[in-house]
Amino acid sequence: MLLTRASEYALLSLILIAKSDRPEGVEVLSHKLNISKSFLAKILQSLAKEGILKSYKGAKGGFVLDKNPEEIPIQKILEAVEKKHPLVFDCSSSMEACPNNRAEFCMIWPFLNKLQTKIDEFLDNITLKDIM
Repeated sequence: MLLTRASEYALLSLILIAKSDRPEGVEVLSHKLNISKSFLAKILQSLAKEGILKSYKGAKGGFVLDKNPEEIPIQKILEAVEKKHPLVFDCSSSMEACPNNRAEFCMIWPFLNKLQTKIDEFLDNITLKDIM
């Protein structure tokens, strides 16, 4: 599956953070988005670990973007949250790496591979700013 709830929540949170003029805390974001605070905290920590967000501690702490929204590709956000390259289908980019070890018999692999390539290009070329 390409977009999980974690991906959706990451994108929604990043939009709110990008539009804010101050650090946004997990508590405020989870309330605004009606998301579990602990689940959102894990998502935001993943984004901080990958250099998409900066985290500040303390009473006035929270999260801010580490880069400008136009410098953050959606692909990077999804990979940070999902901990893997987002795939549309359980199909690999090479026939040798087929998860079912049946690539030579698969008649739809060429189609799925082309679709995945187009999706990868799209996600690499669209940024957080584009979806704001």
